[in-house]
Amino acid sequence: MKVYLVDGTYELFRHYYALPSARDEHGMEVAAVRGVLASMLGMIKGGATHIAVATDHVIESFRNSLWPGYKTSEGVERDLLAQFPLLEDVLKAAGIVVWPMVEFEADDALAAGAVAAARDERVECVIICTPDKDLAQCVRGSRIVQLNRRTQVTLDEAGVVQKFGVLPASIPDYLALVGDAADGYPGLKGWGAKSSAAVLAKFGHLESIPPDSREWHVNAANASALAATLSRERDRALLFRTLATLRTDIALFDDVDKLRWNGPTPGFAEFGARLDAAVTEGRRPLAVKS
Repeated sequence: MKVYLVDGTYELFRHYYALPSARDEHGMEVAAVRGVLASMLGMIKGGATHIAVATDHVIESFRNSLWPGYKTSEGVERDLLAQFPLLEDVLKAAGIVVWPMVEFEADDALAAGAVAAARDERVECVIICTPDKDLAQCVRGSRIVQLNRRTQVTLDEAGVVQKFGVLPASIPDYLALVGDAADGYPGLKGWGAKSSAAVLAKFGHLESIPPDSREWHVNAANASALAATLSRERDRALLFRTLATLRTDIALFDDVDKLRWNGPTPGFAEFGARLDAAVTEGRRPLAVKS
């Protein structure tokens, strides 16, 4: 069997900005929920039998207490935020397993779910459906892969190395150095993608990088300056790596069969009618969510 784990937060953002506005009889914006639901049912119609969707029920997480600049819900449109609870309720009514995250993030749930599902010998492949580069750290050979459903590009372990220049296990170290603007931490000054990949491809993790750049023997511009920055800001780099490291110790299910789709619940018809009756309005201004 194949297990599909979907980044519901990304899907909601993507559909919110891609679809014209639609409001239900109460005036609530529901277009994105309607779009995500159709997309998930399309996956099932296409053959997905085991599926779960992770959402950020609350955008903030434990990481906000570690780094004050970490991403928050500030600036996210109210009509978009309001659709998270509805999306969770609609997907559950459709018979799809949903993991709404509060203390942790949707990415953590995807990581933990992938590790748990891969333990089952019956699982041929775990497919993490998100373009988020954080999830590249979860890729294992061709058993746990990452799928960008928008571009239909799948990354196995070789694909991660080709894209980032490092093995999946080094992705948190890589993000600690280059930063992640979407998550709100800057990385270290001067450490770009090429230099970070070159150094980590050889040494793997931050702790293994020699303090003296003359011992690196890699193709990295201004190596002495990079070494000085890393030495001076090592604690900050380790903190950023903590922010980038996804949690896999979250208990989500004890049997992969719990993820099997067995059809909608009796309450789904009411949600379906509500969404079908929503009135489509003009297209909202375009925006980009990475």
